[in-house]
Amino acid sequence: MLNEKVSSLINEQINKEFYSAYLYLDMSNYYNEAGLNGFGNWFKVQAQEERDHALLFLQYLQNNGEKVTLTEIKAPDITFSSFMSPLQESLKHEQFVTASINNIYSEASNIKDYRTTQFLDWFIKEQGEEEKNAEDLILKYNVFGSDAKGLYMLNQELAARVYAPPSLVL
Repeated sequence: MLNEKVSSLINEQINKEFYSAYLYLDMSNYYNEAGLNGFGNWFKVQAQEERDHALLFLQYLQNNGEKVTLTEIKAPDITFSSFMSPLQESLKHEQFVTASINNIYSEASNIKDYRTTQFLDWFIKEQGEEEKNAEDLILKYNVFGSDAKGLYMLNQELAARVYAPPSLVL
């Protein structure tokens, strides 16, 4: 059994991860509607990863005899004003998710719940990669996005992204 507070925070994280998937699907739709299917693909793959993160947290609770409480997932309510806007929002959102996971880690660490901190180590590393990917995408867009040929090439690059399931072993 896990500490009640840690279990509650992980249940909340499940919802945050599913919301992340919704948010990235919304971003994918935005780009697809604008004809930037490569950007749309990149965010669709991102949505798949976030869904998997939610399922990993869910499985962790189940593996530890904890009740999983699924709550309503709110619809994204962000209006994008430019092709850069979703990129900036994704970085902001990843920073929010990082802070949330760090909070769970802190709570688990404070009560010496080493099993949970070990589980969260993967997510801490993953969030570093998520933030770096978002920052890199913003940088690439800043460099290439204002040039039609550059935007085309960047869109082609992002179209090549393929989904790969997480390698975390529970």
